[in-house]
Amino acid sequence: MKSFHHRKAAGRELAKALVSYAEAPNTQVIALPRGGVVVGEVVSTTLHLPLDIVSPRKIGAPFNPELAIGAITETGEGFFSTRLIKELGISKEYLDKTVAEEKVKAKWRLDHYRGGRPPRDLEGQVILIIDDGIATGSTMHAAIQTVRTEKASCIIVAVPVAPLDTVIRLEKEVDKVVCLYSPTVFFAVGQFYEEFEQTTDDEVISLLNSKMG
Repeated sequence: MKSFHHRKAAGRELAKALVSYAEAPNTQVIALPRGGVVVGEVVSTTLHLPLDIVSPRKIGAPFNPELAIGAITETGEGFFSTRLIKELGISKEYLDKTVAEEKVKAKWRLDHYRGGRPPRDLEGQVILIIDDGIATGSTMHAAIQTVRTEKASCIIVAVPVAPLDTVIRLEKEVDKVVCLYSPTVFFAVGQFYEEFEQTTDDEVISLLNSKMG
């Protein structure tokens, strides 16, 4: 089983796979907080590309928050697994309450991390959407929707690791998927890292400040 030492090491490997985008005009790196910003900062620095974020939020199952039953965009647009919701007997009340809570958190993250900077301008841009890994793909799907809504001309999803079935599904949604490792047996993103400490808000802000000015 392939593993990455830590997120920065994964970012260095991912940058090598994306070298054709180095210094490309009208091209931006868009990272998903929090861990994805660590990977994205390495990619953006190595390839000399601007870095920004989108802030989708995962909607977790009632008794297992790490199990994604869906996700929302920054504006609250939801994408859900009807199969999981039915299998787990999840109520509409739970979904409505959780979506409302996560929408508030998404806005807080976006405002707090970007620090009052001007709105993103993705129209006509080639966008590399970066995360530290993908499990079900719900959060990445929400990120893709945000980038598409903001009229990006080309969307590339780039991650160190994701399960093969998720990669195949995402390939139908975007122009290209770059994934360094696509195992068929997959439990969690963290199992493919030797070090996988939680990234802090302060670390995200520091990384963005170093790139966004």
